[in-house]
Amino acid sequence: MTIKEIQDEIIDEFSMFDDWMQRYEYIIELGKTLPLIKEEYKTDDNLIKGCQSKVWLQGEEQNDKIVFTADSDAILTKGIIAILIRAFSNQKAKDILEADTDFIDEIGLKEHLSATRANGLVSMIKNIKMYALAFDAKNKN
Repeated sequence: MTIKEIQDEIIDEFSMFDDWMQRYEYIIELGKTLPLIKEEYKTDDNLIKGCQSKVWLQGEEQNDKIVFTADSDAILTKGIIAILIRAFSNQKAKDILEADTDFIDEIGLKEHLSATRANGLVSMIKNIKMYALAFDAKNKN
């Protein structure tokens, strides 16, 4: 599936819920499906700066695609990074760089987070894009 198709699928899932309590519960459930980062990668280098809670993100290239794993010490944050990984993992670096993140606004996520969590969300997206940028540059050499 393309990033856009996955994002549309996420938008459809979130539209099934009537209120934000149900959506928060769903985000927490999604966190339980997160492809967990190996303990050896839970280092300061993989810690996302700007997040209220601790979030580790690691990406590696497999067959021209970037595969992300992550973890967080907070259940809601774990769900948020799970949504992002679902959208951007197993995609080509170029596609990640070109993808927009409007789906975040469409599901209303940013507006229903505290300011510090919203900043953390922006930092998570930035880190995913930085991985894509690094792999894209490496592949051009």
